[in-house]
Amino acid sequence: MAKFHYKVVAHDGGWAYKLGDVFSEPFQTRDAALKAAKVVAAEQHVPGDLAQIEYEDAAGVWHIEVAEGGDRPDVDVEE
Repeated sequence: MAKFHYKVVAHDGGWAYKLGDVFSEPFQTRDAALKAAKVVAAEQHVPGDLAQIEYEDAAGVWHIEVAEGGDRPDVDVEE
């Protein structure tokens, strides 16, 4: 199972949560960014439906896979 950590950081004149190098929208306070990060992390645990996924890789080869709706990442927020 994949494990991800959101971090709350100062960003763009305010605060944001980030995952890797990707930032959320800015929030005026750290508490607001932390609250939003916790909501997003909780939503990652909600199971989805079984779905077929089709995608083309960098070599131009098409792939078809089945995504299990219950295969959710382990996500948390580093405070």
